[in-house]
Amino acid sequence: MSWSDKEPMISVRNVHKSFGDFEVLKGVSFDVMKGEVICIIGPSGSGKSTLIRCINALNDINEGSILVEGLEVNDPKLNKLELRKKVGMVFQQYNLFPHKTALENVMMAPIRVLKEDKKEVETRARALIKKVRLEGKENAYPGELSGGQQQRVAIARSLAMKPDVMLFDEVTAALDPETVGEVLVTIKELAEEGMTCILVTHEMGFAREVADQVYFTDQGLIVEHGPPATFFENAKDPRTRQFLSQIL
Repeated sequence: MSWSDKEPMISVRNVHKSFGDFEVLKGVSFDVMKGEVICIIGPSGSGKSTLIRCINALNDINEGSILVEGLEVNDPKLNKLELRKKVGMVFQQYNLFPHKTALENVMMAPIRVLKEDKKEVETRARALIKKVRLEGKENAYPGELSGGQQQRVAIARSLAMKPDVMLFDEVTAALDPETVGEVLVTIKELAEEGMTCILVTHEMGFAREVADQVYFTDQGLIVEHGPPATFFENAKDPRTRQFLSQIL
């Protein structure tokens, strides 16, 4: 079903998450509308990655609610496969299968998980590899690709499941500076095509250029958020201002 533009596609309400005695998320709430690009920034250990892993049910939550297109992620009876058909995720580490080619990596989940026709999946996978600018690398193994190329295969692999939302968890953090740009261009094009995206990122120039909303997290809370122009020029909270002064 196509999600209406009036209701948030993702609705996070009062989410708390602890690991043992350490409370990582202390009551986080925000909404993401269809087609929006959200960048989450903040110091290490502020709960950014945990937050987006909770949206994909990779981390369970202790309290609160996360609705993704009406699916309650915190429901013990949640069908995680249904959720992960809707929500694609790309991690800092590419996690490609080293003994499979780029094309095979992209094709694997739709065939195994969605039980789709191999020929149709291959056509789609080749189109996605072209989309992430890796035409000619279909038969290359991950070990033969640069970090940036591997990360773009990982993005194509996630898109092969035809998700409605893409989550990116510091996907450029492990890359050489010269390959960061090629991955960001790929994400930017997805955003321009209307893909709903949530990114945890350190790339402030990218956040400024591409985000609809920037969220700043610190010590498990959303301290401040706003459109990039306001957020970067006129941050109100002293913690946000201090963080930005250290990195801009």
